[in-house]
Amino acid sequence: QPAASLLPHHRHTRPATRRATTSSLQQPALVLLALVMTMEIKVLSFPADSPPLLVIAAAKLAGITIPTETSGSAPTFSFSNGSKLQGTYVLLRYIGRVGNFYGQNAYEAGEIDEWLDYTPVFSSGSEFENACTYVDKYLERRTFVVGHSLSIVDIAIWSALAGTGQRWDSLRKSKKYQNLVRWFNSLSAEYSDSLDEVTATYVSNRGLGKPTAAKSKEQQGVKGDVSEKGKAGSRPSFEVDLPDAEIGKVRLRFAPEPSGYLHIGHSKAALLNQYFAQRYQGQLIVRFDDTNPAKESNEFVDNLLKDIETLGIKYETVTYTSDYFPDLMEMAENLIRQGKAYVDDTPREQMQKERMDGIESKCRNNSIEENMKLWKEMIAGSERGLECCLRGKLDMQDPNKSLRDPVYYRCNPIPHHRIGSKYKVYPTYDFACPFVDAKEGITHALRSSEYHDRNAQYYRIQEDLGVRKVHIYEFSRLNMVYTLLSKRKLLWFVQNGKVDGWDDPRFPTVQGIVRRGLLVEALIQFILEQGASKNLNLMEWDKLWTINKKIIDPVCPRHTAVIEDRRVLLTLTDGPDKPFVRIIPRHKKYEGAGEKATTYTKRIWIDHADAQLISANEEITLMDWGNAIVKEISRDQDGNVTQLSGFLHLEGSVKNTKLKLTWLPETNELVNLTLVGFDYLITKKKLEEGEDFLDVLNPCTRFETAAIGDSNMRNLKRGEILQLERKGYFRCDVPFTRSSKPVVLFAIPDGRQQAVFK
Repeated sequence: QPAASLLPHHRHTRPATRRATTSSLQQPALVLLALVMTMEIKVLSFPADSPPLLVIAAAKLAGITIPTETSGSAPTFSFSNGSKLQGTYVLLRYIGRVGNFYGQNAYEAGEIDEWLDYTPVFSSGSEFENACTYVDKYLERRTFVVGHSLSIVDIAIWSALAGTGQRWDSLRKSKKYQNLVRWFNSLSAEYSDSLDEVTATYVSNRGLGKPTAAKSKEQQGVKGDVSEKGKAGSRPSFEVDLPDAEIGKVRLRFAPEPSGYLHIGHSKAALLNQYFAQRYQGQLIVRFDDTNPAKESNEFVDNLLKDIETLGIKYETVTYTSDYFPDLMEMAENLIRQGKAYVDDTPREQMQKERMDGIESKCRNNSIEENMKLWKEMIAGSERGLECCLRGKLDMQDPNKSLRDPVYYRCNPIPHHRIGSKYKVYPTYDFACPFVDAKEGITHALRSSEYHDRNAQYYRIQEDLGVRKVHIYEFSRLNMVYTLLSKRKLLWFVQNGKVDGWDDPRFPTVQGIVRRGLLVEALIQFILEQGASKNLNLMEWDKLWTINKKIIDPVCPRHTAVIEDRRVLLTLTDGPDKPFVRIIPRHKKYEGAGEKATTYTKRIWIDHADAQLISANEEITLMDWGNAIVKEISRDQDGNVTQLSGFLHLEGSVKNTKLKLTWLPETNELVNLTLVGFDYLITKKKLEEGEDFLDVLNPCTRFETAAIGDSNMRNLKRGEILQLERKGYFRCDVPFTRSSKPVVLFAIPDGRQQAVFK
């Protein structure tokens, strides 16, 4: 599996089973605690529906007792001196160090860190059984995951399995994962006193949930001074429950507005919805919230569906908010008649100011008859109606400004992309969403935490409409450095010709980043690793591209290119007088990449930058050929190398050469290439509130470099990913059609360095 590339690939013989009791495990921890601890952990706090099982289990096994309490933030250790540590895996590493569960030496500690990068995959619904398969095979000849003693990796994986409740219990009864079950049962029996207590408190048949009342507070204490720095939620996972969710009865919706293409932020929402639908064996629908005809189009609908398919989202059906316009109109009229809504003709800017200041509109106390009269003017789209909007009559004094008489309907004479000019009034998202969620039987509405202040409004509207209450589950919005996710701002780039379209490789849209060379598997893994955390986070692109590299590197074919500018001929005096061809693998470690034909000639091309590094009489290695000794170097008046000559020294050792160089034969079969690198569209990591993105535009974001490539690149297909050896990873955007038209390759970031063509 792709995720398995994160793991170490060593094999040990299986050690003898080691018996250890909890008390024997405590002894080294207590020695360490006595030596170094100067602060006490006052409390472990965590969300009620998301107990950090692996941290609690690790503390139990280490003999460290910690008081616990529930809170709305990420798992946190609060120390007696006021210091705090946050994040599940940060806390686990802390316990690992003070409890002596971090390996017996530095090498084992490194292995543990590799495994801890991998273990969150168990929390991915779609990847759970793939992870079980991998670890089952890995444990074939092992008693513990790392080394010959219990470590926090064993605890993390054990907790991930136990935390799924009935799902893992069912798999244990099968014979599918015999090694994994043996290992799990061995730990469960070995440390039953501690682990049984943890599972009894925090795990139900359906998985992790709220702790039982009897166990939620424990009078315990521990001291410590070992610290582990990390961001809140830096290693979140899906160890959470939806409130009041029942297996088989959960119905969720992914509800994009068809006003742009799906971007990386939307992807998080889509994948979270799918995760919970699968976890609770429920349903997921796709609904287009098409309430603003000025911004929406069928093009966006079609491409959103394409992007949803690209992400592998499985849904029951597609619906549209516009399907419910008649119902919403009826509901609006009912609210007017009940005195719960009124028509307001206050100018928009004045209305906004009055809402901020808590000032009631002059129209707020109009009669029902006057409101109905103006409502009909709005429906007709008359000149008078266009001056009005429909507002809910909630509470203009509420500290939560979203409850200060929000707008429910506005006039808009622009035809709707689905239903044409039938309506002149359209509901706002805030009014339509609570009703349609209830109408469609949605049990849980997943919303990003930026809408937190509107949750009270959502519930109030449902109450006024007399419809069933829908649970809201919040998650943090995914923000990326140097990236704009506002569809309005992205549209500006499209309309002003700053990019080639919504699928431009510089865009954070799914189509854009896939076109740049990101595999969907990497995107899914990246997003699922963020989990359902409610903590706001600003993520680095480097992490995403690093995951991508780990997936593509083991399988993508290798090719060779030489930069066109000032490329240098190396003449091998004893080289072949007649060119010959060898068939070699496109990837030396992956047979599935196929083969390629490499031509060997007397004169070969090398990069000018490489030629500048060569000294006279230096032995170099020509990759996929052997060693050569350069005897003569010709330079121009500026000192630039223009020509080289030398002879082959194939019996020479590649271990003794400093320069290992790529090269191309001098033939007319070489392929013209355009290598394209990209930079961020803005020059600032994060825009401050109110800051204009136009002030931080990056003036140059696309870089092209001419090159020549090996003849095998004539066979590249659009979308194929390859590595140009010593230059980086690329995706073929324009394949070979004729010699005069270059093959276009987009540079794929690898998480470590900028493309060399910038």
